[in-house]
Amino acid sequence: MKKSTGGKDAGDTGAWAESFAQRYLTDRGLVVLRTNYRGRRGEIDLVMDHDGTLVFVEVRYRRTASHGSSAESVNIQKRTRLINTAQHFLSTHHRKLGDRPCRFDVIAIDGPKLSPGVQWIQHAFEA
Repeated sequence: MKKSTGGKDAGDTGAWAESFAQRYLTDRGLVVLRTNYRGRRGEIDLVMDHDGTLVFVEVRYRRTASHGSSAESVNIQKRTRLINTAQHFLSTHHRKLGDRPCRFDVIAIDGPKLSPGVQWIQHAFEA
């Protein structure tokens, strides 16, 4: 997860957004399996379990909508990287996870940190 506006605090903002998303999802019953999974082709912010379904979560944050919403920033290139990284994750964790159903979700956070708007997009895209 990268801060879309750049700057020296991009890492801090990304960490804040991922932590916020993790709390948001665990409060709704999801269980964290892995954070910041890095594969050869990219990174997945959160890998979670949701009632037996493996959920790959992309977290996006935009303080302002001057360049579009955070949800709109998950473009075709980003989706392709996420799919490829999820395939790598599955190939390296197959024994542990078996043949569980999978889905891709997006947590889109928009607005100031003190009162952000949150959108949980389940099944955001298909592999």
